Amino acid sequence: MKKVLVLCTGNSCRSVMAEALINEMCKSKYTAVSAGSQPAGYVHPGTIKTLARHGIPVHEPRSKSWHEFDDEEFDLFITVCDNAASESCPAYLRPVRKLHWSTPDPAAATGNAEEIDAAFDRAFAMLKDRIEKELL
Repeated sequence: MKKVLVLCTGNSCRSVMAEALINEMCKSKYTAVSAGSQPAGYVHPGTIKTLARHGIPVHEPRSKSWHEFDDEEFDLFITVCDNAASESCPAYLRPVRKLHWSTPDPAAATGNAEEIDAAFDRAFAMLKDRIEKELL
């Protein structure tokens, strides 16, 4: 089983969704964990709601620092944060296969509940598509 580390800045939305998707869709091939360079300290409720809406099991996710995994080895490293000026995408310097899946942050979405749900669904769909194309 190959180990995957999914990173973003806050570890409250995109990386948590990618972790859950990889663990569900690729469970015979990969096991994933997620973390952030500046963890938010909570998982955005929209993340949990979106995963549940799409039938992806949610196993008590939590926002955590990438430092929790300093001593672990991974086979694959995936960043999901955008390279926006206001966001610092973490880097992983160990020799490992690296992928960058630029995904807009749904936590930054504004508008009514439908518009915010749509932003989470778009991020979910983008991540699911990348997993289907690159990991399956």
